[in-house]
Amino acid sequence: MTTQQTRSNRTAGGSDGAVPARTAAQAAGKKSRREEILKIAVELFATRGYHGVSMDDIGSAAGVTGPALYHHFSGKEDMLASALNPVSERLLAGGRERVAQHRGNPAAALESLVEFHVEFALDNPAVIALHLHELDRLPPEPRREIRRLQRLYVEEWVGVLTELRTELSAAEARVLAHATFGLMNSTPFLMGMVDRSRCAELLRSAALAALLG
Repeated sequence: MTTQQTRSNRTAGGSDGAVPARTAAQAAGKKSRREEILKIAVELFATRGYHGVSMDDIGSAAGVTGPALYHHFSGKEDMLASALNPVSERLLAGGRERVAQHRGNPAAALESLVEFHVEFALDNPAVIALHLHELDRLPPEPRREIRRLQRLYVEEWVGVLTELRTELSAAEARVLAHATFGLMNSTPFLMGMVDRSRCAELLRSAALAALLG
């Protein structure tokens, strides 16, 4: 192969990796911008309601024109699904991880699940508000997928609860789990009342008291 051919191949994305590296950097930048826009959209949806926010509103808050948003999202429904689906996936993965870490010790597993969920709720009040008020805005298919992930997450709690409290049926444990989620997911209405560490302590204590009876 000639020197000229080698240079030509490198220019076209050959073995020196220059083009793939540049492409990767561009992809990372696009992802970062997409995540930034999504965060802004979530905050607007949570504070003003899904129907109270237009694509132009989101674009204005993000510093881009409304039509430019369509390079990242097909529309508001896509934004809502992109915000809610990964959250359900993270909750399920995190719940499974904590149960696995304390296999055979349901008391420790329950405490770990509560700590995990409380921290998540404190970190993501706007997303929780969307789950509470806007999930039904989604088309049937993404809504079904999110509901499926949520059910699987609940069953992680049910398994721990029925192992720890053998007097409970699965249905009874499910009632307790859902009731406790309501308590922990109250963070959109609590922010600023007390400092974060104290709020986390109160929520953990209340959740464990509700679950353990």
